[in-house]
Amino acid sequence: MRSLYFGDLTEGQTFVSHARTMTESDVVGFSGLSGDFNPIHLDKESSARGMFGQRVAQGVLGLAFVTGFIDSLGLFRSSMGAMLSIDQWTFNHPLFIGDTVHLEMVIESKRLTSRGDRGVVRRKIKLVNQDGVILQEGVITVMILCRLGETPRSRVARVSVND
Repeated sequence: MRSLYFGDLTEGQTFVSHARTMTESDVVGFSGLSGDFNPIHLDKESSARGMFGQRVAQGVLGLAFVTGFIDSLGLFRSSMGAMLSIDQWTFNHPLFIGDTVHLEMVIESKRLTSRGDRGVVRRKIKLVNQDGVILQEGVITVMILCRLGETPRSRVARVSVND
């Protein structure tokens, strides 16, 4: 898919990613990367006696899957300016090894910045498992570029992601 720029996006537009199964290797690798070696993620025996009855993937590993799913859609490969915030993120249900998850993303709102060459886009994100259960959700706000010549540039020089 080609990259979408600010002018290509409309409020309510929905995108769904491919699915991917959470593996033991994902959890172990993320433990090494993050330094989170909590037994709830790695110890099969003690986790079996815990509140979930099995190992649980790190919550932020689910969020990492989200960013990977967004990239795999290819929507913002050439148009992404910057990630501005992650808001109202909730971890509704645990993500287990063996869960097959996908991303659902809706363009919630958009506004052109005063510079006129980029816009702020709020995206409502859901990480959903094979049973349709929303495991995680929230809003990720990003700066998306306009196509060259798409809108007039009202100012030059200043660089600010908060504009």
